[in-house]
Amino acid sequence: MEGRYELIEHVCSLLADEAGTLRKEAPYRVALCYPSPYHVGMSSLGYQAIYREVHAHAGATAERVFLPDDVETYKRTRTPLFTWESQSSVSGFEMLAFSVAYELELSGLFTMLDLSGLPVLSAERDARHPLVVAGGPLTFSNPDPLEPFVDVLVQGEAEDLIHVLLDAAASLEREALLEHLAKIPGFRVPGRGGMRYHVAKATDARLPARTQIITPHTELRSMFLIEPERGCSRGCHYCVMRRTTNGGMRTVPPERVLSLIPEHAKRVGLVGAAVTDHPRIVELLRTIVDSGREVGVSSLRADRLTQELVDQLRRGGATNLTVAADGASQKMRDLVDRKHSEEQIVRAARFARTAGMKQLKVYNVVGLPHEEDADIDELIRFTTELSRILPVALGVAPFVAKRNTPLDGAPFAGLREVENKLERLRKGLRGRAEVRPTSARWAWVEYMLAQCGPEAGLAAMDAWRAGGSFAAWKRAFQERGCEPYMARRVEDGRRQPTVWPVVPGRPPSQPSAA
Repeated sequence: MEGRYELIEHVCSLLADEAGTLRKEAPYRVALCYPSPYHVGMSSLGYQAIYREVHAHAGATAERVFLPDDVETYKRTRTPLFTWESQSSVSGFEMLAFSVAYELELSGLFTMLDLSGLPVLSAERDARHPLVVAGGPLTFSNPDPLEPFVDVLVQGEAEDLIHVLLDAAASLEREALLEHLAKIPGFRVPGRGGMRYHVAKATDARLPARTQIITPHTELRSMFLIEPERGCSRGCHYCVMRRTTNGGMRTVPPERVLSLIPEHAKRVGLVGAAVTDHPRIVELLRTIVDSGREVGVSSLRADRLTQELVDQLRRGGATNLTVAADGASQKMRDLVDRKHSEEQIVRAARFARTAGMKQLKVYNVVGLPHEEDADIDELIRFTTELSRILPVALGVAPFVAKRNTPLDGAPFAGLREVENKLERLRKGLRGRAEVRPTSARWAWVEYMLAQCGPEAGLAAMDAWRAGGSFAAWKRAFQERGCEPYMARRVEDGRRQPTVWPVVPGRPPSQPSAA
C-alpha cells in the first residue's frame, strides 16, 4: 500500500542523516519508545542514555520508536507501529520501554500502544504480550497516573536499573519477574508492590549522560548533548530536581566531559539542572569554544553569570541569553526560595548587551500561592526596565504544583484568574516586550495529572478516546472523581507549616477549572 511505503521511506530518510546509530543482534529485544515525535525524542538526553545502556548489555538490543507525526496515515493504511532501526513490528518485541518526560505525554503513550495493536490497559494484557515498562523524568515526581497502563515502573535515574531489569527479564517468566522486581528498590509493580516515590540514583561511573546519535532533525539541530553535572544544589520550592533529590549536585570533571565529545561534533550543548553552578564552567566553555565548536548551555542562573562566561557563550555562537526569574516579584521569588534579585537579572542583561547579543529571554511563572495583581504589575515594571537594556522575550507559564516538592499540594490558581494575569501582562507590556504565554487550560490538565493518582490516568485514557479536547479532559476528570492530593511537605530542613490560600467555593485541595 502506497501510504505504508511512504511511512517506511520517511523513517529511512531520517536514519540516513544520523551519526552514531547502534545496531546489534541479541536474544532479548527492547522497543525503546518515546511518546512524542522523533524531533522531540532525539533531543532527550535520558532517552539516548538508556539506548546506549541497553546496547551495552550483553544479552539485549534496543530499537527506537516514536509517536508518529502522521498518526492518521498509520490508522488509514492499517500499518502497525514499527521500529526505526529494522522497521519491525513493535508488538513482536519482548519489552516496550517508554521514557515519559511529563504528564501530557500520556496521550502519546496510549496512541503508541494502540498503533502497536496492544491493549492500552495492563489488566487486558497477558504473557502473550510484550512487557510494558515506563520510566523517565515523570517518575521523579508523580508516576501514579501511569499505573493502569504499565507492568513495571522504573523510578528515577535508570542507568543502573536498566541492567537489573534486563538481567531479570531474560531469565525469569513473566509472573516470577514481576514478583522479583516488586522487591527491588527503584521498581514499582502496580498491584504487586514496590516503594512508592522512590527516586533511584545512578552510580557515578554511569555519568555523564550524553548523546549517542547526532541528527539534524531535532529541536537542537545536530547538537551533541552532555551533562557536566547532574542534580542541583539549590532548594527552589517548586522544583523536583532540587538539593534534596538524590543528594544534590554531582559534578563531572571538565577533562572527562571533553574526552567524550566526538571529533565530528561541531555543536555542543551542556545540559543539566544547574550547569552554571559547576565550579569550572567558564574553563569548560572556553576550551570547547577554542576547539572551534559552537556551544550552548541549559539552565543559566543569573546570579552565576559573569561577563567572561557570557562572552564565551557569544563566541560559541549564542545570539540570545536566557535566564529564569521564576517569580513575578521579589516577594514571589523569596516565597519559593529562588535565589535571584532584580539587580542580578539586570546585570545579566548588561553582560548580554556588552557581549553583542540580540535578545534577552526571561522565563517566569504566574499563579503562585499568595500572588496578587501588585506582583504582576511589578513584573511589568521590571520587564520594561530590562527592555531598555536589550529586547526582551518573556516566557510565562502558569504554576503547576509537583509532587515531592515543598509546594506539593498547592492549588491551581484557577483558569480565569491565570488568564486574567496573562492578559494583564500582555496589556502592560504591549510595545515594550514580547510575551510568550503557555496555555492556562493545558497547565490545569497538567496540574490534575501531577496532583492525582491512578484515577487521573484512567481519566486521561477517557479523554484520549473522546478526541483529546479540553472539554473531554474536564469531563473525564469529573467522571473519574479526580481530586488532587492534600498538601504534604518533603524533607527539606524546613518544618514551618504551609498555609495555602483558599479559593472561594472550594477546599484548598480541590481543582479549579473555573
